[in-house]
Amino acid sequence: MTRKFTPFYRFAARGVLIPFLKLVSRQHVEGLENLPKDGGFIVVANHLTDLDSLTAMRTLVDADIPVYSLAKASLFKVPVVGQVLAAGGQIPVQRGTAHATDALAEAAKRLQEGSCVIIFPEGTLSRDPLKWPMVGKTGAARLAMQSGVPVIPMGQWGAHFILDTYSHRLKLGKRKDVRVKIGPALDLSQYGSDIEDRQKVRECTAAIMSAITRLVEDLRGEKAPRPYDMHYDGDPGKGKIGVRKPDPQN
Repeated sequence: MTRKFTPFYRFAARGVLIPFLKLVSRQHVEGLENLPKDGGFIVVANHLTDLDSLTAMRTLVDADIPVYSLAKASLFKVPVVGQVLAAGGQIPVQRGTAHATDALAEAAKRLQEGSCVIIFPEGTLSRDPLKWPMVGKTGAARLAMQSGVPVIPMGQWGAHFILDTYSHRLKLGKRKDVRVKIGPALDLSQYGSDIEDRQKVRECTAAIMSAITRLVEDLRGEKAPRPYDMHYDGDPGKGKIGVRKPDPQN
Protein backbone atom coordinates (compact mmCIF):
# COMPACT_ATOMS: atom_id res chain seq x y z
CA MET A 1 0.00 0.00 0.00
CA THR A 2 1.07 3.61 -0.61
CA ARG A 3 2.49 5.39 2.41
CA LYS A 4 0.56 8.56 3.16
CA PHE A 5 1.03 11.46 5.54
CA THR A 6 -2.09 12.62 7.34
CA PRO A 7 -2.50 16.42 7.18
CA PHE A 8 -1.71 16.73 10.90
CA TYR A 9 1.33 14.47 10.66
CA ARG A 10 2.70 16.43 7.72
CA PHE A 11 2.18 19.74 9.55
CA ALA A 12 3.70 18.49 12.82
CA ALA A 13 6.71 16.91 11.11
CA ARG A 14 7.51 19.42 8.38
CA GLY A 15 6.14 22.54 10.04
CA VAL A 16 7.26 22.03 13.65
CA LEU A 17 9.63 19.09 14.23
CA ILE A 18 12.10 19.55 11.39
CA PRO A 19 12.42 23.36 11.75
CA PHE A 20 13.14 22.88 15.48
CA LEU A 21 15.78 20.21 14.83
CA LYS A 22 17.42 22.40 12.19
CA LEU A 23 17.79 25.13 14.81
CA VAL A 24 19.63 22.89 17.26
CA SER A 25 21.46 20.41 15.03
CA ARG A 26 23.23 19.66 11.78
CA GLN A 27 22.09 16.22 10.70
CA HIS A 28 24.31 14.02 8.52
CA VAL A 29 22.76 10.85 7.07
CA GLU A 30 24.35 7.91 5.26
CA GLY A 31 22.59 4.96 3.66
CA LEU A 32 19.26 6.40 2.55
CA GLU A 33 19.42 4.05 -0.44
CA ASN A 34 18.82 1.16 1.98
CA LEU A 35 15.28 2.31 2.81
CA PRO A 36 12.59 0.23 1.03
CA LYS A 37 10.73 2.15 -1.67
CA ASP A 38 7.34 0.68 -0.75
CA GLY A 39 5.67 -1.71 1.68
CA GLY A 40 5.91 -1.98 5.44
CA PHE A 41 9.27 -2.21 7.18
CA ILE A 42 10.82 -1.96 10.63
CA VAL A 43 13.63 0.40 11.60
CA VAL A 44 15.66 -0.68 14.64
CA ALA A 45 17.96 1.88 16.30
CA ASN A 46 20.09 2.53 19.38
CA HIS A 47 18.67 4.69 22.17
CA LEU A 48 20.75 7.40 23.84
CA THR A 49 18.27 10.19 24.55
CA ASP A 50 14.57 10.97 24.38
CA LEU A 51 15.44 13.02 21.29
CA ASP A 52 16.37 9.87 19.33
CA SER A 53 12.85 9.20 18.11
CA LEU A 54 12.65 12.73 16.71
CA THR A 55 15.99 12.61 14.90
CA ALA A 56 15.08 9.21 13.45
CA MET A 57 11.69 10.56 12.43
CA ARG A 58 13.36 13.52 10.73
CA THR A 59 15.59 11.13 8.75
CA LEU A 60 12.59 9.18 7.47
CA VAL A 61 10.28 12.14 6.89
CA ASP A 62 13.04 13.84 4.86
CA ALA A 63 12.95 10.66 2.74
CA ASP A 64 9.16 11.15 2.38
CA ILE A 65 8.35 8.21 4.66
CA PRO A 66 5.85 8.65 7.53
CA VAL A 67 7.06 6.65 10.53
CA TYR A 68 5.34 5.44 13.69
CA SER A 69 7.15 4.79 16.95
CA LEU A 70 6.27 2.90 20.11
CA ALA A 71 6.13 5.38 23.02
CA LYS A 72 5.50 4.78 26.71
CA ALA A 73 1.83 5.28 27.54
CA SER A 74 2.51 7.88 30.24
CA LEU A 75 3.61 10.34 27.54
CA PHE A 76 0.11 10.25 26.08
CA LYS A 77 -1.18 11.74 29.37
CA VAL A 78 1.13 14.76 29.23
CA PRO A 79 -0.81 17.90 28.18
CA VAL A 80 -0.17 18.90 24.56
CA VAL A 81 2.49 16.19 24.08
CA GLY A 82 -0.12 13.47 24.52
CA GLN A 83 -2.52 15.06 22.05
CA VAL A 84 0.26 15.47 19.49
CA LEU A 85 1.36 11.84 19.85
CA ALA A 86 -2.18 10.55 19.55
CA ALA A 87 -3.05 12.78 16.60
CA GLY A 88 0.16 11.68 14.89
CA GLY A 89 -0.82 8.02 15.21
CA GLN A 90 2.06 7.01 17.48
CA ILE A 91 1.65 3.73 19.39
CA PRO A 92 1.32 3.71 23.23
CA VAL A 93 3.13 0.98 25.20
CA GLN A 94 1.66 -0.08 28.55
CA ARG A 95 4.91 -1.18 30.15
CA GLY A 96 4.77 -3.84 32.86
CA THR A 97 1.08 -4.64 32.34
CA ALA A 98 -0.97 -7.38 30.72
CA HIS A 99 -1.54 -4.94 27.84
CA ALA A 100 2.16 -4.51 27.03
CA THR A 101 1.86 -6.80 23.99
CA ASP A 102 -1.00 -4.71 22.56
CA ALA A 103 1.56 -2.26 21.17
CA LEU A 104 3.29 -5.00 19.17
CA ALA A 105 -0.08 -6.13 17.81
CA GLU A 106 -0.85 -2.58 16.70
CA ALA A 107 2.64 -2.25 15.19
CA ALA A 108 2.09 -5.50 13.26
CA LYS A 109 -1.16 -4.09 11.92
CA ARG A 110 0.60 -0.89 10.74
CA LEU A 111 3.25 -2.98 8.99
CA GLN A 112 0.57 -4.99 7.19
CA GLU A 113 -0.90 -1.68 6.01
CA GLY A 114 2.47 -0.74 4.48
CA SER A 115 3.72 1.66 7.17
CA CYS A 116 7.17 2.10 8.68
CA VAL A 117 7.52 1.38 12.40
CA ILE A 118 10.61 2.29 14.42
CA ILE A 119 11.62 0.35 17.52
CA PHE A 120 14.46 0.91 19.97
CA PRO A 121 15.20 -2.72 20.93
CA GLU A 122 17.01 -1.81 24.15
CA GLY A 123 13.61 -0.78 25.50
CA THR A 124 15.08 2.12 27.48
CA LEU A 125 17.90 4.65 27.32
CA SER A 126 21.32 2.99 27.31
CA ARG A 127 22.78 2.48 30.77
CA ASP A 128 26.20 1.71 29.30
CA PRO A 129 28.78 4.03 30.92
CA LEU A 130 30.22 4.84 27.47
CA LYS A 131 26.82 5.04 25.77
CA TRP A 132 27.20 1.94 23.59
CA PRO A 133 24.12 -0.13 22.64
CA MET A 134 23.11 -2.60 25.34
CA VAL A 135 21.78 -6.15 25.13
CA GLY A 136 18.37 -5.80 23.50
CA LYS A 137 14.93 -6.91 24.60
CA THR A 138 12.97 -9.30 22.41
CA GLY A 139 10.07 -7.16 21.18
CA ALA A 140 11.71 -6.08 17.91
CA ALA A 141 12.80 -9.63 17.10
CA ARG A 142 9.35 -11.04 17.77
CA LEU A 143 7.74 -8.40 15.58
CA ALA A 144 10.28 -9.02 12.81
CA MET A 145 9.89 -12.81 12.92
CA GLN A 146 6.11 -12.63 13.01
CA SER A 147 5.64 -10.01 10.30
CA GLY A 148 8.35 -11.06 7.85
CA VAL A 149 8.85 -7.47 6.67
CA PRO A 150 12.30 -5.96 5.99
CA VAL A 151 14.26 -4.92 9.09
CA ILE A 152 16.52 -1.90 8.58
CA PRO A 153 19.22 -1.15 11.20
CA MET A 154 20.00 2.45 12.09
CA GLY A 155 22.86 3.81 14.16
CA GLN A 156 22.65 7.29 15.73
CA TRP A 157 25.24 9.43 17.49
CA GLY A 158 25.09 13.03 18.67
CA ALA A 159 21.51 13.74 19.76
CA HIS A 160 22.57 13.25 23.39
CA PHE A 161 24.75 16.35 23.05
CA ILE A 162 21.50 18.30 22.58
CA LEU A 163 19.31 16.55 25.16
CA ASP A 164 21.36 14.85 27.86
CA THR A 165 20.75 11.13 28.29
CA TYR A 166 20.05 11.13 32.01
CA SER A 167 19.54 14.71 33.21
CA HIS A 168 17.23 15.56 30.29
CA ARG A 169 18.75 19.04 30.11
CA LEU A 170 18.27 20.71 26.74
CA LYS A 171 21.61 22.19 25.63
CA LEU A 172 20.91 25.09 23.33
CA GLY A 173 23.41 27.40 21.67
CA LYS A 174 25.80 26.23 18.99
CA ARG A 175 24.23 23.60 16.74
CA LYS A 176 25.43 20.05 17.40
CA ASP A 177 26.29 17.44 14.76
CA VAL A 178 23.93 14.46 14.72
CA ARG A 179 25.08 11.52 12.61
CA VAL A 180 22.81 8.77 11.35
CA LYS A 181 23.86 5.68 9.43
CA ILE A 182 21.32 3.32 7.84
CA GLY A 183 22.38 -0.22 7.02
CA PRO A 184 20.99 -2.67 4.46
CA ALA A 185 18.04 -4.90 5.34
CA LEU A 186 18.98 -7.74 7.68
CA ASP A 187 18.63 -11.36 6.62
CA LEU A 188 16.79 -12.86 9.59
CA SER A 189 15.30 -15.80 7.69
CA GLN A 190 17.37 -18.35 9.64
CA TYR A 191 15.40 -17.55 12.78
CA GLY A 192 12.05 -18.54 11.28
CA SER A 193 8.65 -17.21 12.34
CA ASP A 194 7.96 -19.15 15.55
CA ILE A 195 8.00 -16.49 18.25
CA GLU A 196 7.43 -19.18 20.90
CA ASP A 197 10.93 -20.52 20.18
CA ARG A 198 12.78 -18.53 22.84
CA GLN A 199 16.23 -19.53 21.67
CA LYS A 200 15.57 -18.32 18.12
CA VAL A 201 14.04 -15.10 19.44
CA ARG A 202 17.12 -14.45 21.58
CA GLU A 203 19.43 -15.17 18.65
CA CYS A 204 17.42 -12.87 16.39
CA THR A 205 17.58 -10.14 19.05
CA ALA A 206 21.37 -10.52 19.28
CA ALA A 207 21.70 -10.30 15.47
CA ILE A 208 19.64 -7.10 15.41
CA MET A 209 21.67 -5.47 18.18
CA SER A 210 24.95 -6.55 16.57
CA ALA A 211 23.96 -4.83 13.32
CA ILE A 212 23.03 -1.63 15.16
CA THR A 213 26.28 -1.69 17.12
CA ARG A 214 28.38 -2.04 13.95
CA LEU A 215 26.76 1.11 12.58
CA VAL A 216 27.45 3.00 15.82
CA GLU A 217 31.06 1.79 15.69
CA ASP A 218 31.34 3.27 12.19
CA LEU A 219 29.92 6.58 13.39
CA ARG A 220 32.19 6.76 16.43
CA GLY A 221 35.27 5.34 14.70
CA GLU A 222 36.01 2.88 17.48
CA LYS A 223 35.26 -0.68 18.55
CA ALA A 224 32.46 -1.37 21.00
CA PRO A 225 33.10 -3.38 24.18
CA ARG A 226 30.92 -6.30 25.27
CA PRO A 227 27.29 -5.12 25.28
CA TYR A 228 26.13 -3.89 28.67
CA ASP A 229 23.69 -6.46 30.05
CA MET A 230 21.33 -5.30 32.78
CA HIS A 231 20.79 -8.93 33.85
CA TYR A 232 24.54 -9.43 34.36
CA ASP A 233 25.94 -5.94 34.99
CA GLY A 234 22.90 -4.78 36.94
CA ASP A 235 20.11 -2.26 36.44
CA PRO A 236 21.26 1.01 38.01
CA GLY A 237 17.72 2.37 37.98
CA LYS A 238 15.96 5.06 36.02
CA GLY A 239 18.17 7.98 35.03
CA LYS A 240 21.39 6.39 36.28
CA ILE A 241 24.55 5.22 34.53
CA GLY A 242 25.50 1.58 34.97
CA VAL A 243 28.81 0.22 36.21
CA ARG A 244 30.25 -2.50 34.01
CA LYS A 245 31.32 -5.73 35.73
CA PRO A 246 34.41 -7.65 34.58
CA ASP A 247 33.71 -9.72 31.48
CA PRO A 248 32.44 -13.20 32.40
CA GLN A 249 34.94 -16.01 31.97
CA ASN A 250 34.16 -18.42 29.14
